[in-house]
Amino acid sequence: MGEARSSRIDCLDGLRALAAIWVLIGHSLLLTGWRIPILVEPDLGVDLFIMLSGFLMAFHYYLRQDQEPWQQPETWLKFWIRRYFRIAPLFYVMLFVALALGPYLYGSRMVIDEFLLRSPQAAERYLDSSMKNIGAHLVFLFGLVPSFAYRTPLPDWSLGLEMQFYAAFPVIMLLVRRIDWVWSAILIGTIGSAIVFAMKLLSIHFPMPSFLALKMQIFLCGMLLAGVVHRRHPRPFLYLSLAMLLAALPFGGPYGLGKVLIREALVLGFFALVLYRMLPGIAGLVASKIAMTLANKFFHLMGELSFSIYLIHLLVLQPVAAFVITEFGHDLSAPLRFTIVVAVVLPTVCMLSWITYTFIEIPGQKMGRFVVQRFGPRPAAEGKSKRLTT
Repeated sequence: MGEARSSRIDCLDGLRALAAIWVLIGHSLLLTGWRIPILVEPDLGVDLFIMLSGFLMAFHYYLRQDQEPWQQPETWLKFWIRRYFRIAPLFYVMLFVALALGPYLYGSRMVIDEFLLRSPQAAERYLDSSMKNIGAHLVFLFGLVPSFAYRTPLPDWSLGLEMQFYAAFPVIMLLVRRIDWVWSAILIGTIGSAIVFAMKLLSIHFPMPSFLALKMQIFLCGMLLAGVVHRRHPRPFLYLSLAMLLAALPFGGPYGLGKVLIREALVLGFFALVLYRMLPGIAGLVASKIAMTLANKFFHLMGELSFSIYLIHLLVLQPVAAFVITEFGHDLSAPLRFTIVVAVVLPTVCMLSWITYTFIEIPGQKMGRFVVQRFGPRPAAEGKSKRLTT
């Protein structure tokens, strides 16, 4: 299988870009009072990010398993270091920027909510600069505590969720090695569902699905498809069917028939783009063309910027939307208001994202690789050479 031998599936860059733009457009629609079906649901864009994360972690696990055996705790440490330095540097910078801008952003959001006749946002989400809140975010434990899970101006609840997934990932993959993909996914999905049910009985409510059990089923969807890529004798449609069942579990965010159908479409589309060689006839041809388009230079760049776009966009979007509302109010129709806001926000966010990617994300990733190398075993030849020269 061509993808199994490759260290990169290029259409994933395009999917990351689409997920980031979906979240930005969805929030722009919500904050300007216009509705476009599907696009107005930014949480579905986050689900696509989560599915991509599950796929990529499992995909790279297979690529590195010969050099970094997952039975060794040293491999787990390397994995956690890589993921920490992928997320933490930019997040820490944006966290302090967001907290510094908190009062200004809160004022902007009050203008928007009052204009759209919505319940105002909780003030503590924008104004809580306490050491407890900052500390919970610095150690990425905020997603485990309902009172801290949604307490900054950033859409960072998903980062706490992501870090929980990284913490659990080595154990999940050891389970997969022992009892295979299908039974592992069923077991983990069952455990997650039981935990969610217990939370309901105990009246534990998270303002956003920042607790891993609430979204583990979406991570599993991506992981199952990565399992298909790397198996010598795959059962692709069994894995796809199980992924679709997991995506239909009725928790982890707003649910209704429309949401379920869109999540099912996300799983199907992901499967088609990553595994298009398995599709027959015209379906495989169309999927391959779309996958190749998502692999072009533009989508590659936007995929690289996707994390920055995701973290930065609300810091720009809310003040711009509030300004347009203050200046023009009801003189503009909702579609025109949305168009003006996006025309300002999208290029501004992309420019800022390029800056943060270049000067924060890339150096952070290099630092992560440097730290990982410090934990790596010294090559035998190098060790021998050093012994001869001492």
